[in-house]
Amino acid sequence: MKTIKILFLAIGSFLMTMNFVKAQTSIATGEIFGKVLDEAQKEFPYATIGLLNAKDSTAVKGTLSKDNGVYEFKDVKTGNYLISIYVVGYKKVLKGPFEINGVKKVHAIGNVQLTQDAKLLKGVEIVKQRPLIERQIDKTVLNIENSALATGNSALEILEKAPGVTVDKDGKISLRGKQGVTVMLDGKPTYLSADQLANLLRATEGTAIQSIELITNPSAKYDAAGNSGIINIKLKKNRSFGTNGSVLAGAGYGKYEKGNAGINLNHRGKKFNVFGNFDYGRNKSFNDIDIMRVNNTSSNQTFFDQTSHSIRHRNNSNFKGGIDYFINDNNTIGFATNGYNSNGDSEAAVLTLIGSRAGLTDSSVVAKNLSNYKYTGASYNLNYKGILDTLGQEITADLDFSRYKGLEDNDFDNVYLNANGQPSKLAYLFKNATPSLVKIWSGKVDYTYPISKEMKLEVGVKSSIVSTDNGFQFSTFNHNNNNFENDLTRSNQFIYDENINAAYVNLNRKFKSTSVQLGLRAEQTNSKGNSITEQKVVNRHYINLFPSVFINQELSKNHDMGISYSRRIDRPNYSSLNPFISYVDLYTYQYGNPFLKPQYTNSFELSYAYKKTFNATLGYSHTSDVITEVLLSDTVKKTLFISEQNLAKQDSYNLNISVPLNITKWWNTNNNLTVYYNNFKTPQILDAPYEGGRLAFNLNTNQTITLNSTTNFEMSGFYQAKQVYGTLLIDPRYSIDLGLSKTFMDKKLNVKLAANDIFNVSDSRITSALASQNYVVNQKWESQVFRITCTYRFGSSQIKAARQRSSSAEEEGRRVKSGG
Repeated sequence: MKTIKILFLAIGSFLMTMNFVKAQTSIATGEIFGKVLDEAQKEFPYATIGLLNAKDSTAVKGTLSKDNGVYEFKDVKTGNYLISIYVVGYKKVLKGPFEINGVKKVHAIGNVQLTQDAKLLKGVEIVKQRPLIERQIDKTVLNIENSALATGNSALEILEKAPGVTVDKDGKISLRGKQGVTVMLDGKPTYLSADQLANLLRATEGTAIQSIELITNPSAKYDAAGNSGIINIKLKKNRSFGTNGSVLAGAGYGKYEKGNAGINLNHRGKKFNVFGNFDYGRNKSFNDIDIMRVNNTSSNQTFFDQTSHSIRHRNNSNFKGGIDYFINDNNTIGFATNGYNSNGDSEAAVLTLIGSRAGLTDSSVVAKNLSNYKYTGASYNLNYKGILDTLGQEITADLDFSRYKGLEDNDFDNVYLNANGQPSKLAYLFKNATPSLVKIWSGKVDYTYPISKEMKLEVGVKSSIVSTDNGFQFSTFNHNNNNFENDLTRSNQFIYDENINAAYVNLNRKFKSTSVQLGLRAEQTNSKGNSITEQKVVNRHYINLFPSVFINQELSKNHDMGISYSRRIDRPNYSSLNPFISYVDLYTYQYGNPFLKPQYTNSFELSYAYKKTFNATLGYSHTSDVITEVLLSDTVKKTLFISEQNLAKQDSYNLNISVPLNITKWWNTNNNLTVYYNNFKTPQILDAPYEGGRLAFNLNTNQTITLNSTTNFEMSGFYQAKQVYGTLLIDPRYSIDLGLSKTFMDKKLNVKLAANDIFNVSDSRITSALASQNYVVNQKWESQVFRITCTYRFGSSQIKAARQRSSSAEEEGRRVKSGG
């Protein structure tokens, strides 16, 4: 309760400070305001209002009309201006000109009433702007283009503000309390680890984003994998010829230094469109872990107190490039490639105190653990798009090949000491290496046929082949000959092959105020896991059907409701099937499970939207054979191990409420609350039945205070309540971030100062939800970081960007480990 009070006091103090700063710094040159009404003389919200230069009609500023139809431009410099308003279905007119000078500083335009399909009205141009949050039949869309969210924010910062989305310290993204989200850029998988994905999203400017799609119940058109849903970040598509680009550089400091840089280029000619980008990130950080546990047997207890301090270095680079060739107006062929290189190392100092009772040290182990890794990957995509007629009939095809290679080397140096701190026996030195190679071939074809103006048919097929080869080489130090020797009994080779063939059909029908989408996807899976050394082979062959239903009802102009259902599958990650033991230290390790089965989820959602802005969604899902990471004790070996197991089932209930508000003309806030209950149940774990669950919630808030047209203050905060996930009981987490954004040089240069976790309170505490387990895991990382980032844009501002392609290897690439 004390920490919650501190959180809200900090928020209140910050907002009062910003109010004072606003009052002291906001000096307006001039002001123009007015109001937009519909045909019935009612307020017209979310119309796009443009302030234009009267001399050449170039855009100066843009805004949206508020819920009451009012719009306002402040800090308008001396000059002559026009006002434009645009809404789909209304004719174009302009209002003005207006002169701002030392005498005339305020212009009240008054009410502008819109008339559907009318001829040009004298002085007004009407144009439409999509609402910031738009609920479609099978997804929620954040229309970032031209919104205030895009200004000075990166893709990751915008994503953290998205309704129902949370991002943890490791970059793992959850959607409405459930992990396992697939993140795509322009419909393509990123093929990156959580850390690399976060770096990529930080380097993607918000002004380049068109929209973000939150698909909690994906339709049959998407791969059936992903019980939590899909987040698709779509970049803008510009339409003029020429060349443009941007460069970015940033630096940060917490306890250690960080840096990142990137460049993006795009060129479009009459027949070709060439694009590419490269991003680099360098990071040094720390991670502290304290594990206190009790090993209970029928005859005695052993107490462990283990502390670990590690320093990590990480270097990431990723690239994307491609070319589109426009054969003619209806046919385009393209080639794209993307890849990454991730390498790093860590050095951990570990002290383990061991005793027969709490506070007593009978012996100890002092360890120095060294680790280094390198992961590389590249994917290649050949694609074709054909528009068959003017009614919307089209066909697309993709061929993909991906190759991922990884190597981790770990050295463990363990010294045994007695109660007096003296060596009690020979040091135990061992090392392991884990080379891996993954190859993916895939292809897909999608066809769209408009049966009528109100009905559309979509069909498609896809096939993928995956081959993985994982090695585990274990060796121990022989004190007799002072050499490391391979231990064949603890080494292994694991080969996994998989083939998935799929076909789908989607039927969309639009009635007067009702939209219906029915879908069915069939997937045939053939897999073989072969542990060469252990001579364990697991063959699986199965066919599944995945239906989906989406119904959306427009109750009135301001009220919409929807209901949806879909069935999904999650197959184990390739590395999770690998039966190797990977050591964190002498007493803590993790291992793969070759007998993991896929999990199946049936999801239901009921949604409501008011003015397509205030949104509420009630959801339920049932998952069988749920794949869950468990942390358990081995009482015989006196160790703690992590593995993935199939629990019998998971029932999830969630309520999501999204509330954006304009508190004042200069203070905007976006708020999202997700209340959820995850219940896990299995008949047997550690020789006993288990059932665990807890009501929890996530609260996200973002406050934006506009000082003037080029400067914004921002505060973001989140609170995640205590929750149960699998067999883990996770304590609350919370944090507050601050930011200041300033643009220069006609908004070509953007400089942003940011402070993450300003009070340095973000940490993690985990205990076991199993009564038989007695451990506490405390973790603290470098969460408080101060950053400065500069972005400069050059060239033409209206270049057509790369075509958005959805490759055929999305799901397969997501299941590959990519380092970091």
